[in-house]
Amino acid sequence: MKHSRLFTALSEGLTLDGPLHVLRPPMGYDLAGLQNVTVEATFYSDHQYWTSMGLIGDGAGCIGTLVVLPRSKTLARQMVQRAIDTGGIVIVDGQKTDGVESIYKDIRKTSAINGVVTKGHGRLFWFEAGQAPKWDTSVKSPAGYETVAGVFSEAKIDAGSALLVPQLDPLKGEVADLGAGWGYLSREILAHDGVTRLDMVEAEQTALDCAIANTDDARAHAVWADALTHKGSYDVVVSNPPFHAGRAGDPDLGRGFIATAARILKPRGVFYMVANRHLPYEADLDAKFARVEELNGSGAFKTFRATRPRR
Repeated sequence: MKHSRLFTALSEGLTLDGPLHVLRPPMGYDLAGLQNVTVEATFYSDHQYWTSMGLIGDGAGCIGTLVVLPRSKTLARQMVQRAIDTGGIVIVDGQKTDGVESIYKDIRKTSAINGVVTKGHGRLFWFEAGQAPKWDTSVKSPAGYETVAGVFSEAKIDAGSALLVPQLDPLKGEVADLGAGWGYLSREILAHDGVTRLDMVEAEQTALDCAIANTDDARAHAVWADALTHKGSYDVVVSNPPFHAGRAGDPDLGRGFIATAARILKPRGVFYMVANRHLPYEADLDAKFARVEELNGSGAFKTFRATRPRR
């Protein structure tokens, strides 16, 4: 059996004298049989998974923190900084591709490392909370918007989303922004006076919190959910769907968004979508909609308007 780095650490010297709080472990993360843990998860499917395990909690009374590193360098540093500020034992686990080596080197300059496990193209190490490295963990949000570390396109307006905005016809009725992120498209949708309601559907809670702040409109409603299973009935669906699960590109995510749009649109509803030009979504659009138009795009992105959803 292939054991996780945490399992190996616990068998090779890591001792825990009380409950442990785990920051943002993905669903299925191996907690090595630990029973006395609480979990924080901000991504909807991860939260549902750990809720089903009965482990979601706020970390009160824990003697230490396990940080599962995300892809975002700034967010990773924020999470480690938070664990150090909380005190007690700090455990950091991450892949080399997620920057664990640079964090390990920085921590070694300020704290004594108590143990290390390197395996599976990653590293887990632990130390007692003390002085934190002098990291810059600030987020340079786009002018006029609130964003946080780790959300998609945190430092600039996504070029694909910006390209889609002028392609939108005057919007009316009930609208869904599938994969709303921090709310750029949502704010632009709400600029159409004919919109009576906007559901901002987003799986990452921290991004959704930003979308709420960035729209500040009574017509806007935050929906923390998996877009692939979202239910509703809409006149318009707008989407810049994600196409990454972790580091790997996954066009099936976009295909799922197309299927959801067709399912939740009213018979005369309209779907607007932008996607990276290399992604093969035309066949899926044709299968789910009777009429598909490619709108003005760019060398990097393509935009679509699809109507008459097929049931």
